[in-house]
Amino acid sequence: MKYFHYILTAAACATLLGCASSKKVKVKDVPFTKTASGIRYKILKDAKGDQYAKEGDYVELHIQTWFEDSLIFSSKEQTGGKPVAFPAAPPRFNGDLSEAFTLMTAGDSAIFLVPVDTLKANKQTMQPWMKEGKSILYSIELISIKTADELQKMREAKAQESSDPKKDEKMLQDYFAENNLHPARRESGLYYQVTHVTNGEKPIPGQKVKVHYTGRLMDGTIFDSSTGKEPLTFALGRGQVILGWDEGVALLKKGEKATLYIPSYLAYGDRSPSPKIPPNSILIFEVELVDF
Repeated sequence: MKYFHYILTAAACATLLGCASSKKVKVKDVPFTKTASGIRYKILKDAKGDQYAKEGDYVELHIQTWFEDSLIFSSKEQTGGKPVAFPAAPPRFNGDLSEAFTLMTAGDSAIFLVPVDTLKANKQTMQPWMKEGKSILYSIELISIKTADELQKMREAKAQESSDPKKDEKMLQDYFAENNLHPARRESGLYYQVTHVTNGEKPIPGQKVKVHYTGRLMDGTIFDSSTGKEPLTFALGRGQVILGWDEGVALLKKGEKATLYIPSYLAYGDRSPSPKIPPNSILIFEVELVDF
């Protein structure tokens, strides 16, 4: 259920091992500043902005990971030069690179030194090339800061470019007529029908929710299910799941069950994550909001 979303920590970034170049990052001759958690950093280019990322915002950036003279990872080489998006969130441990995002404004570039010893002390995953007593250098160019709503609108617009909303709508209407269904329609094109009502509370954006689900294609084929497993946990409204889930689950109260009928542009569009889901598929999910 992940939809172009990667939580970035110092350790996670360091495990991306696509070495591609040996040209060392040039470090501007300015003093390092040290954060309370022990990360040392330099702002190499200060765009003089006043908008800093808040929890729930998304930062778009280019990032390189270096260890001594070796380039471990370059996001530009992985994405063809396009920026990657990460959620701004409070650091979860000393050395968590998410702390860096709150120190920059759009247009800034900076380097951050995270001690390997700090990561090890916080029980983060170690790689063979991580030497004790040394630091990992991250070079970050912050392109933009967007709210979750702004990012969602961009995702919806992009998804609709590769889908046919009118075709999806007709297919859904034909499906409802054939099966004598009368779900409610949202402005986005999402249809939903609550099948079990409770008096519980609704979650708010940013809360971690736990959801049981079964996903089907319109022909009834099940492509994924949490049956017999732990419920899926994600932060609501933070782009960690497909658009139809963020919108649909937010409509439910704790303990409620519903069926979501998700047009392709609110699902995966033409970028299917699995051979079980054909491109531009309308998806049907039976969901239960277990807890939050």
